[in-house]
Amino acid sequence: MNVLVVIVNYKTPGLTIDCLRSLEPEVAANPGVRVVVTDNLSPDDSVQQIAAGIAANNWGAWCTFIPLPHNGGFAYGNNEGIRPSLESSDPPRYIWLLNPDTLVRPGAIRAMVDFLDANPKAGIAGTRVINPDDSVRRSAFRFHTAASEFEAGLRLGVVSKLLSDKVVAQPIPDHTCEVDWVSGASMFVRREVFQDVGLLDESYFMYFEETDFCLRARRKGWSCWYVPTAAIVHLVGQASGVTGEQRKLKRRPTYWFDSRRHYFMANHGPMTTLLADLFWASTFGVSSVWRKLMFKPRTDPPLLWWDFVRHSVVSWSQGR
Repeated sequence: MNVLVVIVNYKTPGLTIDCLRSLEPEVAANPGVRVVVTDNLSPDDSVQQIAAGIAANNWGAWCTFIPLPHNGGFAYGNNEGIRPSLESSDPPRYIWLLNPDTLVRPGAIRAMVDFLDANPKAGIAGTRVINPDDSVRRSAFRFHTAASEFEAGLRLGVVSKLLSDKVVAQPIPDHTCEVDWVSGASMFVRREVFQDVGLLDESYFMYFEETDFCLRARRKGWSCWYVPTAAIVHLVGQASGVTGEQRKLKRRPTYWFDSRRHYFMANHGPMTTLLADLFWASTFGVSSVWRKLMFKPRTDPPLLWWDFVRHSVVSWSQGR
């Protein structure tokens, strides 16, 4: 097996089937590609729909479906698809983590395999991510730091320019280049990286798990790359309901704050986590007051500042 594609479904059976349909010609064009779909105990009829879709389209020769016993989150769902293949007698050379709310553009697998074959020190690589309107979405990033949290909270042009090398969402590259981390919506990983650093950290329910994984890989000497010659269309936020337009309609979920805190604590320790929390909370508070005084429309989730403080490292350490 050359490539294993892993898709985690949760209440998005129609999107998952559409994603598999977009993969069908890629599988036909690239012998040795297999797909595994896991389901995180969806409370709807996802299991029945996906199983029926695989059977009706005769995808069973290359697609395996694994209903899971509980909803352990994004990392758990991926790990349950990855682990059996790594332990098999024919492990894949590359593993592609792919969101269910994506459509694969032709040639994506060949472009990524060619790049990774030619660059043996590249451990992780992300494709270009395209919005449904054909605009390019940010999918290559810098690591989160205390300085990046200061910039993200304040959102002031002159400060952002001064801290341009710390801004997490870096400008979209127009060429293949090394980056800190790539979106878990479409992330190729060399088998040896998993063997070297382990699977995804299941302490994260959702969000920050791919950032953490790329950082752990970096510390083991593996580089991460953005490869725009391969592309997928991302129907942003359809699978999670947190990003994209859905993000503006509801409060940010608790697991986002828990994942952020875990990322900083695990990788930077309590003092840096405290500093990052103080930076973001104070600068976001100032920014919010200024925007209100300037009659600028609100673009953040409701009660974001309060929820952030409530889930900060200080509140967590005091048992909230």
